[in-house]
Amino acid sequence: MKGMVKLGHWGKTWRYYLLLALGVLLAIAIPLLPAFSQVSRQTIIVATEPTFPPFEMTDEATGQLTGFDVDLIQAIGEAAQVTVDIQGYPFDGIIPALQSNTVGAAISAITITPERAQSVSFSSPYFKSVLAIAVQDGNDTIKNLKDLEGKRLAVAIGTTGAMVATNVPGAKVTNFDSITSALQELVNGNADAVINDRPVLLYAIKDAGLRNVKISADVGSEDYYGIAMPLAPPGEINQTREVLNQGLFQIIENGTYNAIYEKWFGEKNPPFLPLVAPSLVGKVGTAQSLTERSQANPNDNFLITLFRNLFKGSILTVLLTAFSVFFGLIGGTGVAIALISDIKPLQLIFRIYVEFFRGTPMLVQLFIIYFGLPALFKEIGLGITIDRFPAAIIALSLNVAAYLAEIIRGGIQSIDQGQWEACESLGMSPWQTMKEVIFPQAFRRILPPLGNEFITLIKDTSLTAVIGFQELFREGQLIVATTYRAFEVYIAVALVYLLLTTISSFVFKWLENYMDPIGRAKKKAKAATA
Repeated sequence: MKGMVKLGHWGKTWRYYLLLALGVLLAIAIPLLPAFSQVSRQTIIVATEPTFPPFEMTDEATGQLTGFDVDLIQAIGEAAQVTVDIQGYPFDGIIPALQSNTVGAAISAITITPERAQSVSFSSPYFKSVLAIAVQDGNDTIKNLKDLEGKRLAVAIGTTGAMVATNVPGAKVTNFDSITSALQELVNGNADAVINDRPVLLYAIKDAGLRNVKISADVGSEDYYGIAMPLAPPGEINQTREVLNQGLFQIIENGTYNAIYEKWFGEKNPPFLPLVAPSLVGKVGTAQSLTERSQANPNDNFLITLFRNLFKGSILTVLLTAFSVFFGLIGGTGVAIALISDIKPLQLIFRIYVEFFRGTPMLVQLFIIYFGLPALFKEIGLGITIDRFPAAIIALSLNVAAYLAEIIRGGIQSIDQGQWEACESLGMSPWQTMKEVIFPQAFRRILPPLGNEFITLIKDTSLTAVIGFQELFREGQLIVATTYRAFEVYIAVALVYLLLTTISSFVFKWLENYMDPIGRAKKKAKAATA
């Protein structure tokens, strides 16, 4: 009997602890259930370019991505029960990223066009827009596309605005990486007009406070934006497209789409959205069939266009490099002499200059000189603008001069001090000593690092693409923006850069041998005894 009582007591105790343990486990697990369900859901990496307000941009307060497209794709993801991972990409890199399956989808105000449908698949349209022309306030002469003939146009690379601009007769079109830079070009007076989507221009003028700019006219037909995805293999259903379309239809039906549209555009009733973009109706049944058609009839002019444009871009790259090294060498020599002078204030001024240009990115320096200075001049009433080529030369030369100054200073100070004293005893002035004795020897010693700097600068000229300069890299980007053949084009660009740097290496190696009198004498003696 006692044993039975003890067993009954132990049974109650066991059940009590079991229930307690289950309660603790539930208390821990319940808050984690949403996280476990998120992990089990399909994840789609979505590319966007975060410099296209109000569709996609970075929130100033939180630093997070925000905008109409961002809210929309997140709502679509929730409705379709998939996890959306949004990542920033440059606009001209989005379609190549889709083609390589680096990302699963892209939402970045991408207009649905038959040309793009050759390379990627599109969801049903999620936004209706129209292109517009933006001009400065005092400009009343531009009211339609015909008025743009022969004018300077600024556009964002790869956009439908850029496509329209290239068809304007006699227009000088400059492509920028973002619409922000294109509009700054207009504000600074370096462009007569900007062509872009009307909602983006309206946001820049009204909400972002862009001054002295207005919309003068709408351009062309209505456009529709779609979510872009990689093409599915022939004969297979594009699962990502089905999932995202399902989510899009659901948020349109339950009113979430209307709420997001009203939040960003202030209108309660968004325009009607068709199931298929009108630009694809009657032209192509599916993206796959259009791709098959393009493969059956390849563009015979692609290689000719690639060779011609890259050759033109390489000439500009070499010119930029040559001018920048020339002026940088002159400036760097002056700065180096100032750094080793006995005048302390002069040393301090040029030391600050060297540290600033070596310590800040060249990209920032380009933006300061090309976009920042004209904007500053305009604010103080000077109205001075800087053309693209001199701006690039100035920025590159100032940067190179800072690096060369340290190289030249080291070369000069490596010459034995006794040579200075010997020249002084012969009655030579410091200038004569530097010109006739010290600098020629120092120049031979700095040739190897000078060659390295030259080769580095050839590659760094690609940064001038951000101010619309059509050097080698930008020419490649423009070809990709129209052909979407990213791999072939960028491999060709890389090979041209390799060719230029290899030629430069041989030239500087020859210069080193030519300016080495001892080495030449040894070679002559060896040749004579052979």
